[in-house]
Amino acid sequence: MTETRTMILSSAAEVADLRRDVLNGCPWHDVKSMLRDVGLRPTRQRMALGWILFAKGDRHLTAEMLYEEASKAKVPVSLATVYNTLHQFTEVGLLRQVAVDGSKTYFDTNTTSHHHFFVEGDNALVDIPGAEEIVGKMPAAPAGYEIARIDVVVRLRRKGK
Repeated sequence: MTETRTMILSSAAEVADLRRDVLNGCPWHDVKSMLRDVGLRPTRQRMALGWILFAKGDRHLTAEMLYEEASKAKVPVSLATVYNTLHQFTEVGLLRQVAVDGSKTYFDTNTTSHHHFFVEGDNALVDIPGAEEIVGKMPAAPAGYEIARIDVVVRLRRKGK
């Protein structure tokens, strides 16, 4: 008799995380599978941008950075398409949006719960290793609300500046 397991996933991010565990190592095939699994049609532009985003492991990119990489790779997309695609990927749990300043937003391919260092001057976002215990005491959410997630961004600058 074969054992059957049932998993109940409560969010698109959990589906995306589960999907990443069973990828086969071919970035093009994996991106197509990731998109289909979250209900996005694998259009040429989504596939190309997804390949640029996910083929290099965990990364932090702004829309402008992704647009520049796409242009260098000769992927014909507009900056508006890059923004739209990043927001679509975020909505379905493939990316995590991290706001650093009111005007600077990064998209993180690592959707697990974690925090970040922001290196001022370099404009680089870096994962904080082992940061599970940063938030010691959680505030109580107002009636009718629940805490979706907590984002901690620790700003760094080089000494002497």
